Amino acid sequence: MRNNDFNDVVQNRHSVRNFDRTVKIPRFEFKQMIEETITAPSACNLQAWHFEIADTAASLARVKKYMMKFNYPQVDSCAAIVQLFGYSDAYKAYRKMWTKTYEEGHITKEKLDEVLSTFLPLYENGSRQMRAMDAIIDSSLAAMQFMLVARNHGYDTNPIAGYDANQVPATFGLDPELYVPVMAIAIGKSTKQMNDAVKTVRYPVEQNYHFAD
Repeated sequence: MRNNDFNDVVQNRHSVRNFDRTVKIPRFEFKQMIEETITAPSACNLQAWHFEIADTAASLARVKKYMMKFNYPQVDSCAAIVQLFGYSDAYKAYRKMWTKTYEEGHITKEKLDEVLSTFLPLYENGSRQMRAMDAIIDSSLAAMQFMLVARNHGYDTNPIAGYDANQVPATFGLDPELYVPVMAIAIGKSTKQMNDAVKTVRYPVEQNYHFAD
């Protein structure tokens, strides 16, 4: 059952380290969650993200090989690991995507020409480092959205960065020059009887903001 209480979804999302091993997530529901996730914003609407979903015993075993040991509980008990990558060559589909937007009547020809002459050259002429950084930012936005979408679907998550990033692209057969590992997200349902959600204390809000004069 969907949880449509926005405040509950946001305020009561916690990182879970131990999941109910009996829970499986249908692949059609993963498709739904990814479809909802990719409405996240991205730089120049580049959408420079890629999701690899490990939801079988074999694929999870491969994922476990690049994880640090303190993340084994999540990998061993979750329904799946969603590995997010930033895709640094996303700009190569940019012209096609915006042309389709124009052909479907969402923008004018003038707007299309403006987009293709303003934003596209930034990526065509930019360095790989610049494109990778944009892709990491895009994918980070998508990662947070995915965790909230998952909670809306009734699942719990745990964002993971403790792994050997050099091993990750090859694990999924991806080119490390194009795909930058950003985050792994364990997903499933918490074993509530174990009270395993990590409920952290936050710094006072006053420490986190300042109105610039």
